Amino acid sequence: MKMKRSYVLSVVLCLAVFVAALAADPNTPPLRAGMIGLDTSHVPAFARLFNEAPAGSELGGIRVVVGYPGGTDIPASRDRVGKFTQMLRDMGVEIVDTIPDLLARVDVVLLESVDGRIHLEEAIPVIKAGKPLFIDKPLAGSLADAIIIREMAKKHKVPWFSSSSYRVTGSIQDLRKNSEIGEIVGAATWGPCSYQPGIPDMFFYGIHGIEALFTMMGPGCQTVARTQTPDTDLLVGVWKGDRVGTYRGIRKNKASFGAVAYGSLGIAQAERGSGLSGYEALCHAIARFFKTGVTPVTPEETLELFAFMEAADESKRQGGCAVSVEAVMAKAQAEAKARMERQ
Repeated sequence: MKMKRSYVLSVVLCLAVFVAALAADPNTPPLRAGMIGLDTSHVPAFARLFNEAPAGSELGGIRVVVGYPGGTDIPASRDRVGKFTQMLRDMGVEIVDTIPDLLARVDVVLLESVDGRIHLEEAIPVIKAGKPLFIDKPLAGSLADAIIIREMAKKHKVPWFSSSSYRVTGSIQDLRKNSEIGEIVGAATWGPCSYQPGIPDMFFYGIHGIEALFTMMGPGCQTVARTQTPDTDLLVGVWKGDRVGTYRGIRKNKASFGAVAYGSLGIAQAERGSGLSGYEALCHAIARFFKTGVTPVTPEETLELFAFMEAADESKRQGGCAVSVEAVMAKAQAEAKARMERQ
């Protein structure tokens, strides 16, 4: 038995070395990436990071070669899609009229549309084409849509992940790994929290701080209660083991991002300026994912995060009562199942 385990471990280590060597080999052709939804500042920022990186570097292993503008009627999309599309065109990126045209030219896909309500519709052809997929925040426009994306990707064996750039910043990752505070028994995050008409409240911008909260707390949230005033949202989650995590969404006054972790041995605040910036850190995570197929955030955690945000909206509808995350998830799963059965 020991010999078998040793053999398996050796094989795994050899494969890991091979993948790392492949990613670092400057003679390995970069993966051709396509961008769907050219209506966010992430589009030119990510394209520059990938396309201007030195050959053979981690980011240089991905090149953005084609984009599909997309867009919807919300101001954040409608008023910006033309500008960002032109910026990508000026970088030498080909612009196409349809998603199938894009898929015929790429190895991997970044779904960037700022309006999460169309992510499911845009993700379906990518998943059916078998292309590894990064979906920028928010993963979807509803929890049920997010579940359908997960189930379709599982059916077609397509690797994917979704993340806010704030989750992977050095300041949040350093706080999560801070051994001096011991086990994290609670956390508080805060940041800007603007809404968009037709989109669940937390999905548009509150998701950044909530991603940071889940980075420290992990899965296992049981209930969410929400207090709302015209200027502020306060979400209180209770996790297994009686751990408490809070998110403060700010719509007026000073609204910078921040986080505190409460540990068994100490308390620490996220240090500003620590490690890579959000965009650069996220692009490195995307590059590693596209090269290895290993997701930095599990689908299960991502879905629970969306259930947390949906539970917060349900708590608002119920006047601030604590709402079960499990019940919210079960309701969305039933809706997703019924929709998939009708297809």
